[in-house]
Amino acid sequence: MKRWLLLVMVLLWLGGWQTVSAQESPSYRIVGYFASWDIYARGYFVTDIPAEHLTHINYAFVNISEDGECALGDPWADVEYSYPDDTDADPVRGNFHQLQLLKAAHPHLKVLLAVGGWTWSGRFSDVALTDESRARFAASCVTMMSQYGFDGLDIDWEYPGGGGLETNVSRPEDGHNYTLLLAELRRQLDAQGEADGGAHYLLTIAAPAGASNYRNMELGQIHESLDWINLMAYDFFGGWSSVTGLHAALYTPPGAPAGTISADMAVQAYLAAGVPADKLVLGVPFYGRGWRGTRDQNDGLFQPYEDSAGEEGSFRYRDLSLFLKTMPRHWDADAQAAWLYLPGNGLMISYDDAETLRAKAQYIIDQGLGGAMFWELGGDDDEHTLLSALHLALNGS
Repeated sequence: MKRWLLLVMVLLWLGGWQTVSAQESPSYRIVGYFASWDIYARGYFVTDIPAEHLTHINYAFVNISEDGECALGDPWADVEYSYPDDTDADPVRGNFHQLQLLKAAHPHLKVLLAVGGWTWSGRFSDVALTDESRARFAASCVTMMSQYGFDGLDIDWEYPGGGGLETNVSRPEDGHNYTLLLAELRRQLDAQGEADGGAHYLLTIAAPAGASNYRNMELGQIHESLDWINLMAYDFFGGWSSVTGLHAALYTPPGAPAGTISADMAVQAYLAAGVPADKLVLGVPFYGRGWRGTRDQNDGLFQPYEDSAGEEGSFRYRDLSLFLKTMPRHWDADAQAAWLYLPGNGLMISYDDAETLRAKAQYIIDQGLGGAMFWELGGDDDEHTLLSALHLALNGS
């Protein structure tokens, strides 16, 4: 009888444990870029970051010097600018110092140095070219990471084989050389981690959603060197497009122009290329794309226009508050995307809001992806509307 009771108690305990385990919410990565220049006219500082809603911060950007090494992108913002509590006795000030303080206050948080970006990708082809140039570049980046207490590197090459700024150097062999460059970075990061007592330093990349760009990359190989890939699933339409459109649609809707891409199309292409789902992090925008003089048909969607609108054709979400109050909002259920359109002056703005982000969060969960990335922290409003929606949808709190 005692044995039977003991068996029942064990089974009940096991059953209870399984029930609790099944109810536990998975933990997804929430990766936010912090733009170093936000401390200037935009007035957004490291001290404004709601770190409790993030798992990782990518600091944008580190530059590449003429001799092929990682170099501070803006030394004043990075290590010299004095925040209110900084003193001359602090060996490092600026954003870097504040990020270390933020990490100390939030032990779960990891911070990576993002290298390159749209403006500073011009020398990637050169640093990836030879064994010597790859080793030199990797060593300099790992040294900078260690010197300033970061947790890893995020490589933002836009893009191997071309497609970025016209002034960028590009070569047909960029795609393969990128694979070799990431392998060398992984090797040197692992060596540094071993020297630091078994630490694991992160290596990630920002990757394109357009087929003309990712086809130049060896997607089936590079993921082996990476902790994850941040998929830049936005800027599908903009001031360069012949018509207005949904700049970060989850799906391609019926009636879209031929060749229109979507976040789902890009995700499926990466998965088909062999990238593990949990190593794919879906990028979302905290800004919208705008057009003016849009033809008054189809509520302004997929219509010709006169010019782009906003700051270089975009609006940060925090700057959309007036438009959200005065412009009609439209929703495409097929695309899971929103936009604003005012027929009177033809202003059309395609953007992500809490509803679109909840849809994308559910997509991340359904597809088994590794989480969400966004550009960028300074784009959210003071109430952290977008980040809060992402965090709640992905992690349930």
